Amino acid sequence: MDAGTEVTLDPEKEYELVIGHPEEKQMGGARHGGIGARLLVRLGGYVEAHKLGAVYGPDTSYQIGPNERIPDVSFVSASRIPFDGEPQGIWPIAPDLAVEIVSPNDLYEKVLTKIEDYFRAGVRQVWLISPEHRTVTIYRTPTQLTILTEAEDLSCDDLIPGFRCPVVDLFRQPLRVNT
Repeated sequence: MDAGTEVTLDPEKEYELVIGHPEEKQMGGARHGGIGARLLVRLGGYVEAHKLGAVYGPDTSYQIGPNERIPDVSFVSASRIPFDGEPQGIWPIAPDLAVEIVSPNDLYEKVLTKIEDYFRAGVRQVWLISPEHRTVTIYRTPTQLTILTEAEDLSCDDLIPGFRCPVVDLFRQPLRVNT
């Protein structure tokens, strides 16, 4: 971007700041949002009940190296939350856990770059949820990963001891009730 070039951003959209340039965060739609909400409810309830830290949704941004990233779901452990509480704006730290839900128009290379950025910034674990394949890939490093299917439970004992969630529950569609 040239120094004299002014960029007009749509206030109705979300943007991540990548290498100093705004990059629109593509909205994933209802299925994407439903998966995120189901994980937020389960993970957030567990973390709060056990006083392990805090869980955040897709409107929370973090300083990830030179970039400002917005994970779909994130977790910050209690020991890393400042004494004065949550910041008013962007978190100046990386979360312990960053969760990305693959949107229909996400590019593989951009998703991998984001995962690598998270680890370089100090994220301890990344979960990549694929609605299309109905899997959760747990990245412990950019190259050490485990792929979970709907027959398995999502857990994270090294970050969130005791948390368990059947992967199938994340992809469960709401039931229509005839009245």
